[in-house]
Amino acid sequence: MAPYWKDWITLSCALWASKGWDDSAGGFAERFLPDGTPDLAAPRRVRVQARQIYCFAKAAQLRWYPQGADIARKGLEHMLAKAKSPDGKPGFVHILAPDGAVLNPLRDTYDHAFVLLALATVYQLDRDVRVRAEIDSVMYFIDTQLRSPDGGYLEGIPAAMPRRQNPQMHLFEAFIAAFDATHDPAFQQRAGDLNGLFVSNLFDTQKGVLGEYFEQDWSRIEPVCVEPGHQAEWVWLLKQFERITGCPTGKYRVRLLETALRYRDASGCLIDEGDAQGNIVKLTRRLWPQTEIVKAWLAQAESGVAGAADEARAALVRLDKHYLQHPVKGGWYDQFDADGNSLIDTIPASSFYHILCAVAEADRVLGPDAQ
Repeated sequence: MAPYWKDWITLSCALWASKGWDDSAGGFAERFLPDGTPDLAAPRRVRVQARQIYCFAKAAQLRWYPQGADIARKGLEHMLAKAKSPDGKPGFVHILAPDGAVLNPLRDTYDHAFVLLALATVYQLDRDVRVRAEIDSVMYFIDTQLRSPDGGYLEGIPAAMPRRQNPQMHLFEAFIAAFDATHDPAFQQRAGDLNGLFVSNLFDTQKGVLGEYFEQDWSRIEPVCVEPGHQAEWVWLLKQFERITGCPTGKYRVRLLETALRYRDASGCLIDEGDAQGNIVKLTRRLWPQTEIVKAWLAQAESGVAGAADEARAALVRLDKHYLQHPVKGGWYDQFDADGNSLIDTIPASSFYHILCAVAEADRVLGPDAQ
């Protein structure tokens, strides 16, 4: 791995470990203000707490930031103490106040996917039996409370409409991570169920597009909204599913990537939203789709696709050039308009997960050549 990327991740970890942790009340700040001051007064989404736990555990696992192991455990302890069943009902609440009080008791499926991902990543550090028990606990909740009779999983408790592919995608990711951590074939099975949902309902094979919003029975809501970042994210996830099951996913990955690449602006970056006909609907561009196109090309490079490694390197260069050159060292810009003006003043913690995962994958697949 190029020293630049390891150094950048180390710098960002140090930023979030020091200023980004609330020494008084516990937990991670939701974001930094433009000058690098943590916004400790902002409400804290439980999914963001889980993402930060994942980041520190992953950085420790890679030996890029060894002290991240203790920070991940500290973050996990706080999340379990404040967000798990504070009202006596099973599952994790949705949003906490800075002092740890519950602001929103919704049991959100997207949140639980990230709780499972965080637990799986922490478990890989030292195989702590208490963490394994928490994996089993959250999985029991997902299995018994969130499964839908129409396939896949509900949006949460209480259930809401429309149904979205996004929580299904992140559960798919979490199940793969949980299998990697535990080698329990039950997680392979659950991932297989969601792969089946992708093939039968989420992905339109005729148009090559991934739907975002669905009716109760998983029929697509028209007009179909296309988020090219999610198209790219599924490319990488399908490759991971293939790795743990041997189930071939190449034809879907090719179609997803082809479609994602339709939706780019003059900078070469993926835009935020298009339609099923290939038209750009929103010319804004978030940071996270750029990390996902890196991972998509890495998945194809790992499969031996000619030129994919070079495309991954080029996508890393764009990510760095457009998003990571922030005055706050280790910070980032999160969204731009069509003219390249920054639209979000703050540095949201939620994006660190995307950046770290892309860089970790580049290190794994490209090694020292990840320039």
